[in-house]
Amino acid sequence: MAKRDYYDILGVSRKASAEEIQRAYRKLAKQYHPDRNKSDPRAADKFKEVQEAYDALSDPQRRRTYDQFGLAGIHGGPGPEEVHFSAGPRGQRVYKWSSSGGIDPGDLEDLFGSIGEGEDFFERITGRGFANRRGRRRTRVRPAEEVPPGQDAEQTANLSFEQAVRGTSIELDIVGAEGDRSSHERLTVRIPPGVVDGQRIRVRGKGLAGVPGGPRGDLYLVCRVRAHPYFERQGEDIYLTLPISVTEACTGTKVEIPTLDGPTMLTIPPGTASGTKLRLRGRGVARPGGGQRGDQYVVVKIVPPRSLTERQHRLLGELAASFGVQDDPRRDVPWKR
Repeated sequence: MAKRDYYDILGVSRKASAEEIQRAYRKLAKQYHPDRNKSDPRAADKFKEVQEAYDALSDPQRRRTYDQFGLAGIHGGPGPEEVHFSAGPRGQRVYKWSSSGGIDPGDLEDLFGSIGEGEDFFERITGRGFANRRGRRRTRVRPAEEVPPGQDAEQTANLSFEQAVRGTSIELDIVGAEGDRSSHERLTVRIPPGVVDGQRIRVRGKGLAGVPGGPRGDLYLVCRVRAHPYFERQGEDIYLTLPISVTEACTGTKVEIPTLDGPTMLTIPPGTASGTKLRLRGRGVARPGGGQRGDQYVVVKIVPPRSLTERQHRLLGELAASFGVQDDPRRDVPWKR
């Protein structure tokens, strides 16, 4: 299936400013963020599509390349209804047709427009120079910005839960600068705090080499975050399930619990019900861009005793008999009204 136009994905016009593109990206990234759409498996694909479009259009050079060559310039292959070029043996421009349509009128104008300005027709379509009065060969030099970059590369970054939350630096082996897969470059990449599973991080200019004279593509790191044994992340908030006994729920207690910043004491109020969420402000994940941290929520789970002695049965019976009607937990259920 052909990829959608990046401008259509973000819902902006081709003349949109950088600020308009950024606003559109933030709105859509928030709308399709996987943490907000756990029940919709398509949201993750839409989130990646929005991220890919923003990565291309937020970079001025990549946007110019996309505007001129479409997906062929970004990904190194022709898109629908496109014409692209590669470098010939002597660096000349060699045009190729796509299988879905004809050549763009603008490229025809570029191809034939300078006839009579020092180059003949044969030179324009073959890239060969012609001898001037001194017997030297003249060739047309193309501006560097017309040369499409090399293909983007993708690599997986495996992170622990703590590394994703706090940020870290990782070392990678990537393909060498000349595009030779037998040569490698050692690269240290900074992973910012708060990344989520599936998020892509762009490292500019570390992808595959392009045609001679063209810049390298970009490297995209796809973050894969391992699950934590007892913390669960939802957006910028952290959740922890805390088991307590029946008597602790009735009388209240203080319990030491783990947080991202280390252990802390948590007060359980008397009469706490199972499922109650107690909030620790500012103990969650740092928001992107260095904003305020999220919160940590402790979800109380009352665990009854697995077995009772005869005396404990008797004492609990006496306790139950001492409660009045107002303490009946089913007093207000709708089927008794």
